[in-house]
Amino acid sequence: LTVLNAGRRYLKAEDLSGKVFVTSGLGGMSGAQAKAAVIAGCVGIIAEVDEAALLKRHKQGWLMEISNNLDHCIARLREARKNKIALSLGYHGNVVDLWERLVYELDKTGELLVDLGSDQTSCHNPFNGGYYPVQLGFEEAKQLLSTDPGKFRTLVQESLRRHVAAINKLADKGMFFWDYGNAFLLEAQRAGADVEKKGANKTEFRYPSYVQHIMG
Repeated sequence: LTVLNAGRRYLKAEDLSGKVFVTSGLGGMSGAQAKAAVIAGCVGIIAEVDEAALLKRHKQGWLMEISNNLDHCIARLREARKNKIALSLGYHGNVVDLWERLVYELDKTGELLVDLGSDQTSCHNPFNGGYYPVQLGFEEAKQLLSTDPGKFRTLVQESLRRHVAAINKLADKGMFFWDYGNAFLLEAQRAGADVEKKGANKTEFRYPSYVQHIMG
């Protein structure tokens, strides 16, 4: 319902075939995003750093494909988008790399490859394994979290700033991004990312929330 309503409200589209939804997280609650994309008929690319979560969702049948190769992900995205095929593709990697690759494709070709975007990393708990920084691999990040949590925190906040910078560039070209109730925008703001709504007070963000603005 969230994906369908986001399409209705922000794309003015009842039919989401050929539309691309990019997000992250295939864990406990976020795992439903892959299934939702296919039910809505769109192309869903969902990033996840933990291979065990990807394999679980694939075994369930909620996730149609898995790849750790961004070139392959972009090729599959273009193919499914062009042919209006419903697809849920799990990218085994950091979502920041995926967002930055979409910015690269935009800069290189002028083509905006994503229509809808969100995030379901556990940003309510970003410094204790809820969000993994893009600068490190999954196992390396877990090791740093246990040995130097202060450094881990610094890397997470750097990663959040990069994360938002990429989203902002795509949103400026017409992608519609929303907060999925996971404190992503709040933690990004605390990290110094550019998420505040221009001309509004500091408690308002430039992107909507799924509760108030989409499901409401």
